[in-house]
Amino acid sequence: MPSRTELQADCGSCFGLCCIALTFTKSADFAIDKSAGEACPNLSDDHRCTIHSRLRAEGFAGCTVYDCFGAGQVISQRMGKPGPEMFAALPILRQLHELLWYLTEALEYTADAQPAIDRVEAVCRTADLTAVDVAAERAVVNELLLATSQHVRGKQPKRKDRRGADLIGARLSRADLAKANLRGAYLIGADLRDADLRQADLIGADLRDTDLSGADLTGTLFLTQSQVNAARGDQFTKLPRALTRPSHWSAAGA
Repeated sequence: MPSRTELQADCGSCFGLCCIALTFTKSADFAIDKSAGEACPNLSDDHRCTIHSRLRAEGFAGCTVYDCFGAGQVISQRMGKPGPEMFAALPILRQLHELLWYLTEALEYTADAQPAIDRVEAVCRTADLTAVDVAAERAVVNELLLATSQHVRGKQPKRKDRRGADLIGARLSRADLAKANLRGAYLIGADLRDADLRQADLIGADLRDTDLSGADLTGTLFLTQSQVNAARGDQFTKLPRALTRPSHWSAAGA
């Protein structure tokens, strides 16, 4: 069974696959346009980012949000040399590793997650990852994650069922969202300062530019590092133990 550490990116053991395989679209997240399969001009010959310490200042905030869930280093070690096969395999294995991230958390609450973990791990070892039906694997896992979420959160009032809700820019400072269902909710730019999000289900929630300063996310269900990196916070934000406070979060949450 993979540990949470194994499902975290280790850029030093990767060929910088995300810097080549992914598409960049010039926007607030990326300073340039870049096609899939084209190396980012900031990638050095030794597969390292030459502006890693100042990505946001250089207009590459999107790079600081992306998380391969450890897929990059696994593919680099498995295939040995950068090439089209690696680039095609990266987004597929990333999605499978994301499922393993959720399942390892679900295992803390139910033993039913173990068979699912075994299955997804086996799929990850498929020789031709491009042949994997990721949507089918995700559908099976989602049923278990839904059941786990319902078990942990228990029965909640209707006002806490905000699944898929449009909460863009919502003013939710100090809101009681403990054990709320926020699966897939759009929280872009929302004000969640000092909000209580303990054991809320945040799988798939869009937290871009969400202000989490002082918010309590202790025990939040199915939250990822990528979601946290996309948000804003401060030294008072309480995160689940498996996640790291982003370096771009300031003392004031700006």
